[in-house]
Amino acid sequence: TGFDSDNSSGDFSEANHKVPEMLDLDPHQSNRTGKHNGETEIQENGIKRHRTSLPAPMFSRSDFSVWSILKKCIGLELSKITMPIVFNEPLSFLQRITEYMEHIYLINKACSHADPLERMQAVAAFAVSAVASQWERTGKPFNPLLGETYELTREDLGFRFISEQVSHHPPISAFYSEGLNKDFIFHGSIYPKLKFWGKSIEAEPRGTITLELLKHNEAYTWTNPTCCVHNVIIGKLWLEQYGVVEIVNHSTGDKCVLNFKPCGLFGKELHRVEGYIQDKHRKKLCVIYGKWTECLWCTDPTTYETYKKSEKRGGEQKKKSVSEEDLKSENDEADDMPEVQDTVQFIPGSKLLWRINCRPPNSSQMYNFTSFAVSLNELEKGMEAILAPTDCRLRPDIRNMENGNMDVASKEKERLEEKQRAARKERAKDEVEWHTRWFHQGTNPYTGTPDWLYSGGYFDRNFSDCPDIY
Repeated sequence: TGFDSDNSSGDFSEANHKVPEMLDLDPHQSNRTGKHNGETEIQENGIKRHRTSLPAPMFSRSDFSVWSILKKCIGLELSKITMPIVFNEPLSFLQRITEYMEHIYLINKACSHADPLERMQAVAAFAVSAVASQWERTGKPFNPLLGETYELTREDLGFRFISEQVSHHPPISAFYSEGLNKDFIFHGSIYPKLKFWGKSIEAEPRGTITLELLKHNEAYTWTNPTCCVHNVIIGKLWLEQYGVVEIVNHSTGDKCVLNFKPCGLFGKELHRVEGYIQDKHRKKLCVIYGKWTECLWCTDPTTYETYKKSEKRGGEQKKKSVSEEDLKSENDEADDMPEVQDTVQFIPGSKLLWRINCRPPNSSQMYNFTSFAVSLNELEKGMEAILAPTDCRLRPDIRNMENGNMDVASKEKERLEEKQRAARKERAKDEVEWHTRWFHQGTNPYTGTPDWLYSGGYFDRNFSDCPDIY
C-alpha cells in the first residue's frame, strides 16, 4: 500500500497500455455454488455460503516490469508513485486489513482459556496468522480514497468490522472490530512507511494494534513486522516479513517477543518465527517457533534448550519435513495448489498453536487469495441498499478489475484519482478541513501513544452526511 496517489509521477498511461491475455480458468471452478455473481446460497443451517471464486481470473503480469515504472521515479516519495493497475489485486487496502479476521477462532480460543499463559499463546498465534494471508500475494491492494470505508459482518464467525481511510498524506487506515457476543474488541490504525532499496520495496508498519478480551479484562498491544517485496527489477517477485514483534498484556505484565527472521544469505531462515513468552519478572514461560507461512508451535524453555544443544552436538534428530526447494518444486509443477506441508523442524512434545488454512485449488489464478479473501469484495443481492456509499465494494475500478474489465478499471481509477485531487483543491480554496466520519484522533489508553479511535454509530446506518468519493 501507499504507491497510488493523487500526485501522479512519470508518463505511463495505463488506460492506453495494452493489457495482456487472461489466464485460463477452469469453468467448473468458477462458481461452485451454482449462483450468479452477487447472489448468495443459503445452507440448510441458515448460514450464508460465500463465493469460492472470483468472477474472472487474474491477468498475467509477465509482460510488465515494476522497474520500468520505478526507474522514472528515483528520488521521489513512494507514496506519490502511481503504479499500473496490472500490478494491483482487486481489493482495497481496507479489505486487506480485514484479513486479520480470517483466523478469528484464535481470538475465540483466547477468550475461552482460564490460564493467562494459554491466552497469550493464542494471541501470539493470532498476531502471526494476521500476516499469513500475504504469502505469495505480490499484487498490491488499491490505495483507499480519503473517506473510503469497508464493513464486514460475519455472523457465522461471530464478528463485525468497520474501517475508514482517515488520512491520505500520509496514508492512514483505521479499523475497529467487535465480537457479536460482546467478548472482544479489536482495533488499531496502520500507516506504513515505504522505502525503495533499488532491488526491493520495504513497508515498515506504523501504528498500534490493540486486542481487548472483555471477559478477562485484558488488553494486548503490538505492531506488525516489516514487509519486503524482493526482485522488483528482475526475477520473480517474492515477499518476506522480518523484525521483532512485542505483544504486551497490559493487565498481567506478561510479554511475548516474536522474532520474524530475515531470509539470510542462503535462505535458511526464510519465513521463520522464533520467540518466547515471559512474565512480568522476565521469567521465560514458554518458547514459540514455526513459520508465518505454515504453522506455529510452543514448548517449555527447558525442552527447547535441551533440543538445541543436542542439535549442535550433531544429535540424531532429523527434520520431519520436506526442504524449501522440494516444496517450491512441487508448487511449480502442480496444476493446483498442493496441501500445505510442514517444513518446520518439529521439537517432540511441542503444542500446535496455529496452522495456515489451505487455499482454494484455483488460488494461483485468483491473485493467490485465500478462501476468506475471495469473499471480501462479494456484493450480495440487496447489500447495495444498506452499505455506506463510501464502501469499497462500490468502487468502480476495483469492481471492473474483479470482473476482468481492465481497460475500464484503469480509466475509472484515473477518474477517481482526478476527482480526489479536485475535491482537495476545492477544500483548500475554501479553507475547509477534512473531517473523518467514523474515527477520531486520540490516545491509545494502554500505550499512551497517538491513535485513531472508533467514534461509534456506524451500524446505526445513518449515512446521510457521507462524502461523495466515487
